[in-house]
Amino acid sequence: MSILIDNNTKVIVQGITGRDGAFHTAAMLAYGTRVVGGVTPGKGGQQVCGLPVYDSVREAVDSTGATCSLLFVPARFATAALKEAAAAGLKLVVCITEGIPVLDMIECAHALKQRGARLIGPNSPGLISPGQAKAGIMPGDIHAPGAVGVISRSGTLTYEVVRLLTAAGFGQSTCIGVGGDPIVGSSFTDLLPLFEADRGTRAVVILGEIGGEEEERAAAYIKESMSTPVVSFIAGRSAPPGKRMGHAGAIIAGGRGGPEAKLAAFAAAGVPVAESPEQIPVLLTKILS
Repeated sequence: MSILIDNNTKVIVQGITGRDGAFHTAAMLAYGTRVVGGVTPGKGGQQVCGLPVYDSVREAVDSTGATCSLLFVPARFATAALKEAAAAGLKLVVCITEGIPVLDMIECAHALKQRGARLIGPNSPGLISPGQAKAGIMPGDIHAPGAVGVISRSGTLTYEVVRLLTAAGFGQSTCIGVGGDPIVGSSFTDLLPLFEADRGTRAVVILGEIGGEEEERAAAYIKESMSTPVVSFIAGRSAPPGKRMGHAGAIIAGGRGGPEAKLAAFAAAGVPVAESPEQIPVLLTKILS
């Protein structure tokens, strides 16, 4: 089973004529994703990877029946592109772009939510349902179909953990990178209910990091509402306060976002926290045996 994306999902790529858009479109097609077209204003009528390019998202949706859009759009144009995707009726929008100003993203995330669109990202590697489809930049060859859901704030950490899971025999149902910016469209607590409802997901791995309070909120939800077992890992536990660690959202500021509160919250929810990524398969073996 899977959530949000499967082999029936029709995907369009906004920014398909750019270097990254074209490269990852080819990779998604090779993986088996049903990419049906792309959008670059002013370049309608062209083709990329044998797919039609449209001038607007509305035209692309009307012509292809797409329900998901993937954005490889420069930051200065990204909020307009996101709003255009929502206005065209797309229900899943995946934003790879990083560097979108926080205030712009607050407004944009609210606009998408009001339109009924689910946003993954920004600053996200996307999502993948192994063996079915992927929308984003996640390498397909390290994934394997299975019953472990993965939600992460870090793309590269996701790849490392997925590689370890696959090597240990734990295939994945769906893996989602929520994004590393302070404002993202879908949080842990937005996605956990979907995994809880998925009969094909037997366990969930949460890959958190310092900064913000999403892990604490996730722990509260798990304690109150989840029967599916969860394992976690918190990155950046040795980071000093005020020091940004990679992501814009990974910073301990104003006394908030430190690892201690996150670890305590997961402990209170009965969620085991791995000391290292290598320990995650070990913890899964214990809770699923």
